[in-house]
Amino acid sequence: MVHAFIMVKTAAGRSEDVLEAVRKLDRITEAHIVAGEFDVIAEADADEVYDVLHAASSDISGMDGAADTKTYMALD
Repeated sequence: MVHAFIMVKTAAGRSEDVLEAVRKLDRITEAHIVAGEFDVIAEADADEVYDVLHAASSDISGMDGAADTKTYMALD
């Protein structure tokens, strides 16, 4: 099992829209709007690293209102 954190920067005023869409994704277990460098943090669980990367690079990065993503894989 792969556990990861996906940080998302959104376009101005789009955090709530992106959050709602991210929460609907199959591999996302939690997502929150946060203050700081990024606007949304999502937690993902998947069987393979590829599945997490697909969620971040295709599903989330391709969303209307998502400007940038960074993905961090948990090592524990």
